[in-house]
Amino acid sequence: MSILVLYGSQREESNAKKLTQAVLEGIPHHAIDLRDHTIVPIEDRRHVPGGFLPIDDDYDTVIQEVLRHDTLIFSLPIYWYGIPGRMKNFIDRWSVSLRDSRFNFKENMRRKTAYVIAVGGDNPRVKGLPLVQQFQYIFDFVGVTFGGYIIGQANQPGEIENDLMALAEAEQLNRILRQIVQN
Repeated sequence: MSILVLYGSQREESNAKKLTQAVLEGIPHHAIDLRDHTIVPIEDRRHVPGGFLPIDDDYDTVIQEVLRHDTLIFSLPIYWYGIPGRMKNFIDRWSVSLRDSRFNFKENMRRKTAYVIAVGGDNPRVKGLPLVQQFQYIFDFVGVTFGGYIIGQANQPGEIENDLMALAEAEQLNRILRQIVQN
């Protein structure tokens, strides 16, 4: 089993990244920080003659990495009660991949399990649930198995270290992933 983390924060050392690192402590994995890649927003051409046009950005590189791995972890802050822009741009572009014969997208995605690790500062365990539900719908649409989620509470850099519940959940998910990797 190979694990790919997609980091979607604007901060280099975000609370979501710290929580994800706790989940993955001692587990081999690959990581992509979307801050390091240019992914242009989608121009929806699903119903236009000729369809989607080629775009010169990093999307193909990132999606090819996604397709190479068995387990995906989406690590992100909760921005205005939803998915932050960079991550949303990336997921929106899946509409292009669904129609791109190079990827056989749904068939490949159907073999994957995904987890969501999200951190917010304003009652995130309640207000972050629509974000989790949105990921559930996204995963259902492309056939990805939703393995679960962790929502942490933190606002200022480093505050995630004070969220004992999220850290306990991270430790539990770490044990689960270790067992999966070993088998």
